[in-house]
Amino acid sequence: MGVVTGTMTAYRILQWGEAPRLTEGPVPEPGPGEVLVEVAGNGLCHSDLGMARMPAEVGESLGWHVPFTLGHEVGGRIAACGPGVTGFAQGEPVALVSPASCGDCPDCRRGRDSACPPGRAGRGYGRDGGLARYVVAPAPRAVVRLGSLDPVEAAPLTDAGATAYHAVDRVVPRLPEGSTAVVVGAGGLGAFAVQFLRALTPARVVAVDTNPARRDMARELGAQGAAEDVSEVGGADVVLDFVGTDATIASGLDAVRPYGAFGLVGANGGTLRRPWFGGLPRDAEVFTFQGSSVADVLAVVALAEAGLVRSEVDRYPLSRVDEAYAALARGELRGRAVVTPDP
Repeated sequence: MGVVTGTMTAYRILQWGEAPRLTEGPVPEPGPGEVLVEVAGNGLCHSDLGMARMPAEVGESLGWHVPFTLGHEVGGRIAACGPGVTGFAQGEPVALVSPASCGDCPDCRRGRDSACPPGRAGRGYGRDGGLARYVVAPAPRAVVRLGSLDPVEAAPLTDAGATAYHAVDRVVPRLPEGSTAVVVGAGGLGAFAVQFLRALTPARVVAVDTNPARRDMARELGAQGAAEDVSEVGGADVVLDFVGTDATIASGLDAVRPYGAFGLVGANGGTLRRPWFGGLPRDAEVFTFQGSSVADVLAVVALAEAGLVRSEVDRYPLSRVDEAYAALARGELRGRAVVTPDP
């Protein structure tokens, strides 16, 4: 497959503690076992905001090296293949599995690649990501064919979608007919969780968010109820917290019925300070995690292709990437911000 040369604009962290900025650099060349993907869209994530403020010692402890290009939710098209890669057609629409994983460690071999130790550094977090016109990725492990899906709309499926699916898949056995599932935070991840719960369980789904626009969106996506606070809902068999503050953790745990589950996904610095006796819901599961697996991404893409999940996106050109991150930080987005390369 043909070689792509020239330069491109990319949004990069150049030094620890400095704000990312747009820079010019060469188009990357795919190495052995890699493909070059022309980016159609890259979804923005709250974790990106933390990377920009990360102290050097933290980043380096994770195996991250500056400079690197941000962006870990990538949808695009195959532009070129490196040595040893076959089976992909130029122009074929694909999405890139967001979490990095080696495929060989004990966790990966058991399908637990979200816990892969080498996966702490990856595309958009310590390595060059998708806020550029081109990005490289290992194939076939990180490359998912999209079929009829729009790669711009599919980009958030690889992280926001897959992470939400990872949480929902874990609690499906606790949600029989007549049960109630509560989604706290109906933004990017929570909006996907509402849809997965409706598609995969018979539970009544209630979305909790202080933003009325997000509550309305959750209803559009299938939530049977919406509230400003978990305390308005009553008892729940499952609470999935995509916010993660002290307040949401406390109210979410209080709402869980015996034999239910509380899943903490949001990373807003909240803490869990509860006595062992009487402080936790009885016989319940309390869990947390980061990221998702290759299997999660494949499942989410399949649900989207079947029309059971839709990806709401707010599009921004790369030249307005700072504006997009500011809107994300202020909570003003209706869907997931997706940045597209400038013409």
